[in-house]
Amino acid sequence: MVKKYNVAVVGATGLVGQKIIDVLLEREFPFADLRLLASSRSADRRVKIKDCYYTVEELTADSFTGINYAFFSAGESISHEFAPEAVKRGTVVIDNSNAFRMETDIPLVVPEVNPDMVFEHQGIIANPNCSTIQMVVALQPLQKASAIKRVVAATYQAVSGAGREAVEELHEQCRAILDNRPVKAERIPYKGASYPYQIAYNVVPQIDVFVEDGYCKEERKMVQETRKIMGLPGLRLTATTVRVPVVKGHAIALNVEFANPLTPDEARDLLAAAPGVKVIDDPVALAYPTPLQAEEDDTVFVGRIRKDHSIENGLHLWVVSDNIRKGAATNSIQIAELLLKN
Repeated sequence: MVKKYNVAVVGATGLVGQKIIDVLLEREFPFADLRLLASSRSADRRVKIKDCYYTVEELTADSFTGINYAFFSAGESISHEFAPEAVKRGTVVIDNSNAFRMETDIPLVVPEVNPDMVFEHQGIIANPNCSTIQMVVALQPLQKASAIKRVVAATYQAVSGAGREAVEELHEQCRAILDNRPVKAERIPYKGASYPYQIAYNVVPQIDVFVEDGYCKEERKMVQETRKIMGLPGLRLTATTVRVPVVKGHAIALNVEFANPLTPDEARDLLAAAPGVKVIDDPVALAYPTPLQAEEDDTVFVGRIRKDHSIENGLHLWVVSDNIRKGAATNSIQIAELLLKN
């Protein structure tokens, strides 16, 4: 008989929370009880899951009594407040926020890259930033073949990364433009920004707030998290993160410099054999990955693999993945599955 576990989803009514529920069911995660937790605004909402109805409960510290695993996707402040309370009650927390990612004693895990780190947890395991996840899944098999010296990343990030309200704002802006009505903007580059930007028919080169050196927080996350996950504290990496008017699916243009030569064909073979990766790369047939192809898929797609003629040992890569699925929900559940295997 398969052992079953009590599971909680914090932020169960949000985009990521709902996708976590979907993926738990799809992957047949062995849960006996599923507790849906959210703020008081969403409490008492009924959610149908398969043939059963679940009532969303207001999140409190005591919500974790008897819970084995809790998936958090309700933001940094909620994680700071309630994750330690869950751990006190014997719950293993898998957290999707930025609250704990760079804590030295909390593992930051991508199962295709550093699976053994899950077993070093002390109650909390951090799920990385969605852009970081797809980037390291593509970089790791290449790093094993030839040490990476430098990475330059430019992202094309979907609006769903800013939440459900940002997606609704994109749709409404498109309707307003087509109807020749005034466009309202509130959610991009982030909620509460002093100068919000229209995202429909536009791109915005800022995700999250700016920090003191002129980079935005998302760019700093990609650098710091990649170094931690890949175990390369001295890796030279820089990023520019850009919001684009796509609903779901992040894309990244990567320029990678290696210590030793690595041909495009060698890179294709390495990536095609890597876990969680699919190569779509045929210029003659105009074949390369796009966000639409990645939607509702757990794969990291790689294409446009070609030599960088401006440096001695350089390659260009185009990397695409569903930011809500692999970038949040599925990666979190894969982490829990690693724990179950042990």
